[in-house]
Amino acid sequence: MTRTLILGGTGWLGREIAEQLAVHGQDVTCLARGESGVVPPGVRFVRSDRRSPGAYDLVAGESWDDIIELSYDANLVAGALEALAVNTAHWTLVSSVSVYASNSEPGADEDTILVEPSNLDDYAHAKVAAERATAEAMGDRLLIARPGLIAGPGDRSDRFSYWVSRLAAAPKEPVLVPNAENRYVQFIDVRDLAGWLISAGQRGLTGIYNTVGSERELSTVLLAAARVAGHTGELVSAEDDWPTAHGVNYWAGPRSLPLWLPRSDSAFARRSRSRFVAAGGTERTLHVTLEDVLADERACGLDRKRRSGLTQQEQRLLLTEVDS
Repeated sequence: MTRTLILGGTGWLGREIAEQLAVHGQDVTCLARGESGVVPPGVRFVRSDRRSPGAYDLVAGESWDDIIELSYDANLVAGALEALAVNTAHWTLVSSVSVYASNSEPGADEDTILVEPSNLDDYAHAKVAAERATAEAMGDRLLIARPGLIAGPGDRSDRFSYWVSRLAAAPKEPVLVPNAENRYVQFIDVRDLAGWLISAGQRGLTGIYNTVGSERELSTVLLAAARVAGHTGELVSAEDDWPTAHGVNYWAGPRSLPLWLPRSDSAFARRSRSRFVAAGGTERTLHVTLEDVLADERACGLDRKRRSGLTQQEQRLLLTEVDS
């Protein structure tokens, strides 16, 4: 039986890791404030504010087979390393493909140049700083996983889940979509990512991996979402300049067309995954993920307030304008 400490574990990915470990009878502890939710059954929970003095006192004296760090906050990462690095055999840092300086080269691998961390309030800069601090402390005991878009049941960012939900909520109505020509989507299901992180930690795998899914055309994803949603209405495509001219944003957030990226950043969703696959990385099908996401969204309410996408009212107004 392995002993795993998750720094976090009540949020989305952390909870999925904890649940999979517990289901397989592993000894798993989550250290967190607990504000994102509760830990799964069978998981030990240590409530702690990691910004407080003595935040790790209750776990620092224990030996760990793997510690999984989910934070990008430089102070939190440094504090955890100082308190815990000496007593763990293996450390897993969940980073991001956002660390790369350029998103213009399709197929770029893990050796691509990173951004220089000059602003730690910026997510990408903070992740690079976290990687460097962890590498300095852990040396050859470190695994760095760089996922891109994470999808699956439980996602409340609404980047991936928006489309199948919007299409299901208005199955016979027209739906505004971006120009999908030469645009791509690359996601990994949270369940597949969690399973690989657990397996990699138990195997003592080290190094850096783009933990990303297959490269898919955006049009393929939108059409698959429509089929799963039972949508029979028209998909109304807006040319590149039209959405931005009408105050519609890229990628995520309010009043956006999720997953749509500027062409200058198109390779963000075309990262090499060959190293990940060689290390046992797998993925479930697009259809399965979409079906499971839609089931989760129906349970939560298709008309719930969302963090990303267009409201039904915004979309209907924009459709009248795009047709005019």
